Amino acid sequence: MPKFSFRARDLGLPIRGECGPLNAITDVPGVTVGATTIAEAEPRPGRRMPVLTGVTAIVPTPEPVLLRAGFHRFNGNGEMTGTHWIADSGTMTGPILITNTHGVGRVHQAAIRWMVDRHPAILDQAQPPWLMPVVAETYDGILSDINAFAVTEEHALAALQGAATGPVSEGNVGGGAGMIAYGFKGGTGTASRRMPIFGQDFMLGVLVQANHGIRDWLTVLGRPVGRLMETEEGADTERGSIIVVIATDLPLSASQLTRLARRGSIGIARGGTIGGHNSGDLFLALSTADPRPLQSQPDAFETMRALADDHIDHVYEAAVEAIEEAVLNAMLAAETVDRRPFGGPLVEALEPERFMTFFESA
Repeated sequence: MPKFSFRARDLGLPIRGECGPLNAITDVPGVTVGATTIAEAEPRPGRRMPVLTGVTAIVPTPEPVLLRAGFHRFNGNGEMTGTHWIADSGTMTGPILITNTHGVGRVHQAAIRWMVDRHPAILDQAQPPWLMPVVAETYDGILSDINAFAVTEEHALAALQGAATGPVSEGNVGGGAGMIAYGFKGGTGTASRRMPIFGQDFMLGVLVQANHGIRDWLTVLGRPVGRLMETEEGADTERGSIIVVIATDLPLSASQLTRLARRGSIGIARGGTIGGHNSGDLFLALSTADPRPLQSQPDAFETMRALADDHIDHVYEAAVEAIEEAVLNAMLAAETVDRRPFGGPLVEALEPERFMTFFESA
């Protein structure tokens, strides 16, 4: 069930843009999200730190089809599989999963297994198509025993099988369970924007796994909130990463989606991060419009629709605003994690009332 909590709009912040009914990536028709969270109270035998991790699954379409997509690497200290082919072909197929750094292999295997089992008529042939799902990661080794290898194929399969429309759980859930953002507890966040274009309504939604920034950098809607808060102990360099997935039902070309993914850099910069050396800042943009079948097409030519470039600034604006809001939603939904009994840190949640006091005085 979704975890309901404070979100940025609940605080009356002057956030720009009109969101969809859920203010989530699931406002994009056909997109579903599921999550599996592994939260253990005590360390496993012989280990020092409890496990706090998981898997988040985004399923863009119910059927295995080719979608147009684009990718951007702002800072490369991280992993997102399948992106070489996305960069070359401008297409992707299958689900997108996000987990911790040491869980990518098992989650990737599970994604392929899920696709084969779910669509045997298409994928279990004498010469089946190859599968390259997208699996991304950020590091949760500060609050979780990342070397316990707690994430299994079963956890990834459960996230995929539980993917659904409706509200999306935020904060300490799924792949975002053990993440830290700007010195506060981070995690999973989402937001959306309605885009009226040429008399038609289109949706753009984003989902982030926020694990980046240091407290002194934290900026909210242009206000340097982090500088007014107490300094984050021991943090003089950025230690984490962020994954951003942008989905829309607006027809866009592969080159437009690559450019849209690039705007993820601006979206996260709104929060204050500089994309530090140790950070993996990886962005994927996809369109669910005009999907193509996986099988070879009999026609030698195909016709594709795409928004005229003269109007794409509206899309860029929607993505930047939604990313900024999704990071805030992740932080406001998150819950404090205390690892001091195990030799780790106390990472506090961004408490809404305290946050508003600093925001209003900034």
